[in-house]
Parts: sequence; structure tokens; C-alpha cells
Amino acid sequence: MSYQVLARKWRPRSFAELVGQAHVLRALVNALDNDRLHHAYLFTGTRGVGKTTLARILAKSLNCETGVGSHPCGECSACREIDEGRFVDLIEVDAASRTKVDETRELLENVQYAPTRGRYKVYLIDEVHMFSNHSFNALLKTLEEPPPHVKFLLATTDPQKLPVTILSRCLQFNLKRLPPEQIRDYLEQILEREGINAEAGALRELARAADGSMRDGLSLLDQAIAYGGGEVREAEVRTMLGTIEREFVYDLVRALAAGDGKALLARVGDAAERSTDFAALLAELLSVLQRIAVHQALPGEGMDEYADAPEVIAELAAALTPEDVQLHYQIGLIGRRDLPLAPDPRGGLEMILLRMLSFRPAAAAQTPAAAAPARPARPGVPGAASQASAPAAPTATASGGSGAAQPAGDDWPGLIAAMGLRGLAGQLAENCTLISCGDSRVQLHLDPAHQHLLTPALQAKLAEALNRCLGREVRLEIDSGSGTPPPAETPAQQQARRSQERQQAAESAIAADETVRALQDTFNARVQPDSIRPLDDA
Repeated sequence: MSYQVLARKWRPRSFAELVGQAHVLRALVNALDNDRLHHAYLFTGTRGVGKTTLARILAKSLNCETGVGSHPCGECSACREIDEGRFVDLIEVDAASRTKVDETRELLENVQYAPTRGRYKVYLIDEVHMFSNHSFNALLKTLEEPPPHVKFLLATTDPQKLPVTILSRCLQFNLKRLPPEQIRDYLEQILEREGINAEAGALRELARAADGSMRDGLSLLDQAIAYGGGEVREAEVRTMLGTIEREFVYDLVRALAAGDGKALLARVGDAAERSTDFAALLAELLSVLQRIAVHQALPGEGMDEYADAPEVIAELAAALTPEDVQLHYQIGLIGRRDLPLAPDPRGGLEMILLRMLSFRPAAAAQTPAAAAPARPARPGVPGAASQASAPAAPTATASGGSGAAQPAGDDWPGLIAAMGLRGLAGQLAENCTLISCGDSRVQLHLDPAHQHLLTPALQAKLAEALNRCLGREVRLEIDSGSGTPPPAETPAQQQARRSQERQQAAESAIAADETVRALQDTFNARVQPDSIRPLDDA
């Protein structure tokens, strides 16, 4: 006896055996048990979710010799012949191969005649959207006034292509994609009946690769059994599917968080040695970034066994700021669209990853230079302004190494620069002023206009950076009372004030410049105020 593939061998033969689609089953069962039958049913959904199987079970329910109902016996000649595909009153049609109007008319000519053996003559038309317009018109005439002994069961993966005149004459049921856990549980049941050993991780990979289609899941299971020589093992399934190991993707994210371009390119080189699909690798990276973003916004949410290890996602979420995650995701999303245009996929992926590093926000806020009088860059260009250069201040760092001065405890702007905070934690620091900095306690005052930044997570991140910078454990206290006057300007307010002073100096320099005045007098020229920028802002 020839081998029968699992998708055919284990095709459900009753409503009770069908996996999922409870919303459709409830409607059909109630209609059959209460004798409220329509003459035309339309089943829609992606491939492999049970459209044709459901139609055949409905045909059995209509023609079972025990009577119309939702529980066909499965033993009578009508039920057996329908299961075997040889019931004379079940006419199955593949619309993709019968698109001509003459063929459709020939098919429907016998509609008027009573069924030969069954209670109803059932027309099961698969992929009905493939009919031509003339064929739809021929079908429409029959759907408008069908004989009482005829039922139409239509199935399609693309209902948008059906004329509204057809849709309006059918009861439409939309079959949903099956979740991975349902596919995995069904595959596990099949393997138990077949007596085949399987690893749980292998079934998870197969269920995920099935992408909502039970038929695809069973076909992949057939392939995995053959590949594994009668067993289903996770490592072999990953090799068969070409699945990218998540740990490989985690290493990419860790390298991004550390700003380590060398490690990034090394991992891409490892992927090339394994003949990895670079488009699939980028897609996996985007999936992990999405999980990280969800965890950062709602810790603990969106985690399941088919996605990522929660502890790893928590680790990566702590290593990246939300701003970096969003930026990396957006760059990767655009890069995925442009990857086919790259000269070679590996180089395209490397450029996308390097772009993620290159466009990261600055690590530390720069202390603005003191304002200086501005002058025109060159005669005849009134919109440009320059600023007298000033010696660059040494950059403060937490390490205190050579060439970098350790900021004093009362130098709050210097401490901010040394901490190197980015994102919301950096904004929290820049909108605070220092009240006191003792051996065991640091007190800050938060600008009341930025109270929304005072969250436990941001305060903990600021405290951690402060301890690391000072080299000792201190308790951080932040006063955000709106009634308390600020002791001094915050670094953010200082930067805004100095920026405004530089802008005013630049505008004054332009207004007093003799060349600019000559251009105004000679050519009736006007200076556009919004085009004037200090040199360091240009």
C-alpha cells in the first residue's frame, strides 16, 4: 500500500475533529440542528486553515443517511463515499481549471435535476475567485433562484475578487489563521498516534514555520520525519527550515548596545559562513527589537514560548534605551525594503547595522561655549554668521583616566557629562539642579515643568550612573515640589539661555555689518531673521 501523506491521512472527518474555527462551527452546528439551512455558503481564509475540509463535513451532514444534523455517522455509504471522494451528488470543482463560461454553463445545466443518491446535490467550488466575469454571471443566475435540493459551498483565499452580487447571496464565514500552540498540540497528537518520537522544541519550530496553516504544518512534519529518519529532533528541524538561532540575533543586539562595530561585522561574517539568508536575519533582528520595545513599555507583556526567552529580552531591554530601540527598528525596517537593491545581501546588511551605530544619539550633552560677537562669514552672504572660536574644554569622564579630569562633586554639569546618560534619563539629569552632594546622599531639585520625567525607572538609572561616576554608593533624593523655588538654573535652562544669547549676538552682528548695510541700501535687500545662525549652530 502506498504511503498517504499526513495532511490527507488525518484530515478531520467531523466537526468535533476540526481544530480551531469555533466561531464558524457554532454557526453551522446551530443551523444544521435547527434546520435553518441556507442555499449558499462561502468559506474564506488563507491556505490550509480548513475551508475545503469544512465544506466536505457540511456535505456529509446534509446527506448522512441518519438524517440532517451536525453529527454525521461516518459509517453509512453516503458518509464513506464522501470521505473517499466518490459520492455522485458531491460535485467538486476547481475554479482555477474551469474559467471558461461554456464550462460553467455545462456544469450548472444539471442543477435542475434531482440528486441521484443523496438528499442534496452539493456543489463544492474551490478557489471560486478564479472564475471569469461571464462564469460569475452564469453562477449568479443559479444562485438567485436555486432549486430546493441544491446547496452551493464556495471556498476562496481572495474574497475581494468576488462580485458583490455573489457575496450578497451567500452566507460568508471567515476562517482565521491558527495560532502556533493549536498547530503544535495537533502535531503532537498526530505523532502520538503514529508512534513517532519528537522533541518539544522541534514541534515549536514547525508550528511557528506553518504560519497559521495546519496543512503547511502537517506537510512540514512529513518532511521533518523523512529528514530525521523517523524521528523529529529540534536541531535537524532548524537545519531543515534554515531557522536562524535566536542566540545569534541576541549577539547582534548586544553588539549594537555596546556600540561595537567590530563585533557586529564579525557576526555577519559568521552568518555568511553558514550561508544564512541575510533578509531572514534582518527580519529576526526586527522581531527581537519589537519584543524589546514591548518589554520596555510593558515589562512582562507579549512574552510566549514562540518568541524569545523573557530573561534575555529583559537583559537586552536594560542595555538599550527606548530611543535606541525605536531608531534601530526604523532603520532596519527601511533597510529591509532596500536590501534587494544592495550590490550583495551581505554588504547591504552590514550597511544597515553600521547605520544603526552611526545615527545613535550623542553620548553626552556638550557644554555650550560662551557667546561671542558674530560676524559675516564673507562679504555678500548676509545670512551666514560666524563665532569667535574658544578653546575646547576637556571632556569629563567617569574613568578619571589620563587627559580627563574627574568632575568635582559640586559640578553638576560636569557630572552629567561624565555619566554619559542618553535618552529620558539624560533629560531628567539636565533638568535638575544640585542642592547638595555628600558622602552618602545627593540631593537634586527637578524643574517642576518636567515632573513627568520623575519615574522610578529613570530615577534608578540616574542613581546607578551617579554611583558609578562618583565611585561610591550614595542615596539619590530628587525634590520635585512645585512650590519650592529652584536654587539655580538647570543645565538645560543654561543651554537654552546661552543659545538665545548667541543668536541675539549673531543678529546684532549682522545688523551692524557695513557690507550688509551696503547691500540693503544698494539693492533694497532684506535680511531674513530666521536664516541667521551662530557658527556653532550652523
